[in-house]
Amino acid sequence: MVRLTKIYTRTGDDGTTGLVDGSRIPKHAARMEAVGAVDEANSALGLALLALGGDAAADVERIQNDLFDLGADLATPGDDFAPSDMVLRMVPAQTERLEAQIDASNEGLEPLRSFILPGGSEGAARLHIARAAVRRAERAMTALAEFEPVNPAALSFINRLSDYLFVLARAVNAAGPGDVLWRPGANR
Repeated sequence: MVRLTKIYTRTGDDGTTGLVDGSRIPKHAARMEAVGAVDEANSALGLALLALGGDAAADVERIQNDLFDLGADLATPGDDFAPSDMVLRMVPAQTERLEAQIDASNEGLEPLRSFILPGGSEGAARLHIARAAVRRAERAMTALAEFEPVNPAALSFINRLSDYLFVLARAVNAAGPGDVLWRPGANR
């Protein structure tokens, strides 16, 4: 159980931040860029949550918790990705759950006839913002993975999450105004 009684520690005043293993790295390091991008995506999901209800809201709340798990995973350097009581790591079951949700949500949707523009309903538009933030987090994570070990289950999860948010935005729009279709060259 996490218990924070003091929010500031002053330990980061020198431009470094602490990792789970106790080591310190610059706040601008690739690892912290990835952690920050995941946090930003989680915040965008919090905003999307305000416009959702029912199962979609419950799913997004669960995903927000998974994103905290992902942040903890990224903040734990090393190449041993086995979870334990002391080390929180992403596991394939988290991605598998997203895949099942994608398949279930996609079943009821009309096949795409065009690319879609972010928008439609407020909830879908907010989910598209979160999807774009997740893609940024994925880019930061893959950039980190070029030079340091990153849990493959974490990379799968973040990749699948953007797919899930795309399908969820479509499902939200299907219950309302519908998707906004791209009309190539319409404004020439």
